[in-house]
Amino acid sequence: MLLTILIFWAVNAATGRFRIDGNSMEPNLSDGQYIIINKLVYQLREPQRGDVVVFQYPHDPSRDFIKRVIGIPGDEVAVTRGAISINGQPVEEPYIAQPGSYSGRWTLGPDQFFVLGDNRNNSSDSHNWGVLPRDNLVGRAWVIYWPVQDWGGVPHSAFDLSNGRASAAGH
Repeated sequence: MLLTILIFWAVNAATGRFRIDGNSMEPNLSDGQYIIINKLVYQLREPQRGDVVVFQYPHDPSRDFIKRVIGIPGDEVAVTRGAISINGQPVEEPYIAQPGSYSGRWTLGPDQFFVLGDNRNNSSDSHNWGVLPRDNLVGRAWVIYWPVQDWGGVPHSAFDLSNGRASAAGH
């Protein structure tokens, strides 16, 4: 019995379960899907641009949201009629269906992240409510486990800023 309790505690400390509620991450994650999140990864490394993360909504920490990290501490993120640039470099985003219909500019301080839903025009995210404090991060989305036909890894994208243009590639 003690071993069962210990295993249960260890699994719950390292992972979490999350239900996608809404269409803000379409076309990559859908309403009603269930995912497992890795709650330890950001104790070992910093969040990266392109990571899909679960976090506590800054204006109501009792609610968890899921979005994609676009900007990391120190970045300047600009959105011009939906086109994104990071530190002056345009970003190619093959994972979105269409760009957002908004514009803005955000400079991220220490421990601040800029997150957006993949369904840009139907997402409550940093373009609406501002930057995400690091303390609000719960973990990195890891595996879709329900429904069974969707089982597989969560589609993250790494942003390569070394070539003068930021391009996102899956990993």
